[in-house]
Amino acid sequence: MADINQPEKYVNMTDLNPPLARGAKTAEAKRGNGRPGDKGAPLPEAKLHEFAELLFFAYRDFTKDPDAILANFGFGRAHHRVLHFVNRHSGLRVADLLEILTITKQSLSRVLKQLIDQGYIVQQAGSSDRRQRLLFPTPRGRALAERLAAPQLVRLTNALQAAGPGAEATLRRFLEAMINAEDRPKVSSIMSASPVEPSDGGKGGGS
Repeated sequence: MADINQPEKYVNMTDLNPPLARGAKTAEAKRGNGRPGDKGAPLPEAKLHEFAELLFFAYRDFTKDPDAILANFGFGRAHHRVLHFVNRHSGLRVADLLEILTITKQSLSRVLKQLIDQGYIVQQAGSSDRRQRLLFPTPRGRALAERLAAPQLVRLTNALQAAGPGAEATLRRFLEAMINAEDRPKVSSIMSASPVEPSDGGKGGGS
């Protein structure tokens, strides 16, 4: 089993590095000068702890429904993460997946072997560089990935609606700012990459 408790490093995003940079400069200019409650003033430590706990509880419930589905297949969160990114970014290189998940090559190999052996993912050599290993979902893998995502999309939809107008843009800025600054260009590149079609049309022996 892979390191299923590794923190997820992925967020659906577009490349908003310029506005993020402007926001950082604005916050830096105001830091220490604002009164409590002023825009840009740092929150008290107790409030930050509250946000940290809310993130924990939100993530706990966000993963609860797919965890129950995964258990029926003998899979864990590492399988979910691999399947999610391979399904969303067909043709993803193994090297890129390693960087996204920040797990060891041995851990990823174990998870990939299970998903490949059971017909959820196929691996092919790159067309321009035969040394590359590209990953594609089979129809079976795509169906499972969509089944796992369904309750999470419902939860996201309900939460955004409950948060009110403007929540989507605010949440996007917040999540992007939570990503390490040096990783944001790489995340943007992955999220904006066009999917690649497998040479066999995605059949890969899956049912």
